[in-house]
Amino acid sequence: MKTAIVELKGVGKHFRSADGSARSVLEGVDFTLHEGEIVALLGQSGSGKSTMLRIMAGLIQADAGQVTYRGMPLYGTARGIRMVFQSFALFPWLTVQKNVELGLEAQGMPADERARRAEKMIDLIGLSGFEGALPRELSGGMRQRVGIARALVMEPEVLLMDEAFSALDVLTGERLREEILELWQSGQIPTKAILVVSHNIEEAVMMADRVLIFASDPGRVRAELPISLPQPRKAAGPQVRQLIDKVYELMTAGAVRPGPVAGKEVKLQLGDRLPQADISHMEGLLELLGEEPFSGRADLPQLAEETELTDDELLQVLNGLSLLGLALLTEGDILLTPLGQQYCAARNTERQEIFGRQLIEHVPLVAYIRHGLEQDRTRELPEELFLKLLRFTLSAGEAERALRVAIEWGRYGDLFEYNFNTGVIQLPKDDAATVD
Repeated sequence: MKTAIVELKGVGKHFRSADGSARSVLEGVDFTLHEGEIVALLGQSGSGKSTMLRIMAGLIQADAGQVTYRGMPLYGTARGIRMVFQSFALFPWLTVQKNVELGLEAQGMPADERARRAEKMIDLIGLSGFEGALPRELSGGMRQRVGIARALVMEPEVLLMDEAFSALDVLTGERLREEILELWQSGQIPTKAILVVSHNIEEAVMMADRVLIFASDPGRVRAELPISLPQPRKAAGPQVRQLIDKVYELMTAGAVRPGPVAGKEVKLQLGDRLPQADISHMEGLLELLGEEPFSGRADLPQLAEETELTDDELLQVLNGLSLLGLALLTEGDILLTPLGQQYCAARNTERQEIFGRQLIEHVPLVAYIRHGLEQDRTRELPEELFLKLLRFTLSAGEAERALRVAIEWGRYGDLFEYNFNTGVIQLPKDDAATVD
C-alpha cells in the first residue's frame, strides 16, 4: 500500500468579489500525494492550480475541507514541503550562495554548516563557480537552478513546482527537467514526492507517474491518467505520443460549446471569463484546418506541432473557436463546423460579419457592450464602466483580461471601436449614423 504524504479532502477556497460575495476558486478538491511518485497537474490558466499548490505549501489556508501532512492537519508552512516558483523569486541583492542559504539561515543553522550544505547543493544542481554571482548576471535557466537549489537544500520530502520550467526556452527547460529527473531517480536528493503544475502536456507525460486534469470555475480534479511507462521516456516514442493524445482529449472534453454544435444549449454568463485567444491565432488555425492535409479535421498533438503555439495558447484558441461555433472538439480532435467551413471560404468582410454575429449570440459581454453603446446618446462609453461590472464576479486582473478579449474580438467583428489613449469604447461611425 502506498504511503500518503499530503492529503486534500474536500478542499475549497474562495476570494471576495467587489460586491463582497464569495467567488469560488477551488471546490471539493480531493487529492493524495504518495511517497515515490511524481504527479503533474494540468489545467487552463485561472483554474486554481497555483492556489492549490499554495494551500499544500501552507502559504494560504483553505476555506473548506482538510489538508493533512503525514496524517496531521497542516496549519501554516511545513518544514518537509518546499515550493519552486515560475518567477525565480530570488533576492537580487544576494549572491547565489546567499540566496541558497536563505532558508537555512531562517532556521538558525550555524554559518559554517549552512555554507557547506549550500555549496554541496549548488554543485549538485550544476552551478559551481557561480556562488558569488548576483541573479542579474545569470541566464534564466541558471536563475531557476538557484531557485531549485534553494528549495532542495532544505531537504524537503515534498517538492512543489509551480510552472518551474515555463519561463525558460524549450531546450533549457528540457535539459533542466531531465536533470531534476536524474537527481530524483538516482536518490541524490532526499525528496520523496514531487507535484508539478504545468501548461506543457508533453512535459507532464515525460515526467509524471500520474497526470491530473483540472477543471475551471471552480477548480477541481476532473480526470486522472496513470502513466506506467519506465524512465527515461522518449518524446518521439509511440506510447508517449498516445498518452499526449489522450491528455489533449481529456483537457478539451470540458470545452464550452454553443448549442447547435453540441446538440444542447450551453451559454456563457455576462461575468464569465473569456478564452484568452488572439484573433490572429484563431484565424491562422482555421485557415490551417481548412487546408491539406487536414481538410477540416485535425489531431490536436499534430496541430500543436504545426502551429508552434504553446499548449495553453492552443487550448485557449480551441475554446474560443468552439465557443463561437466555428469548430467542434471531440475525442482529442478538432473539426470545422459548417459555419467554420463557410468562414474559411469567405472574404475578409464576410468573415468579420460572421464573427460579429457569433459574438452577439454567444458572448454576453460583447453583446452587453454593443447594446450599451446603441442606447447611449453619445454612442460611446468608458471602459471603466464595464470593468466595474466585471469586478463583481471576477478579480481585478481577470476582469481586465476579459474586457481586453471582448474589445479585441468586438473590434474585429466590427461591433465597436476602442480609443487606446482615452480608454473609451464607441460605435463604428457608420453604425452610429444608422442608429441615430
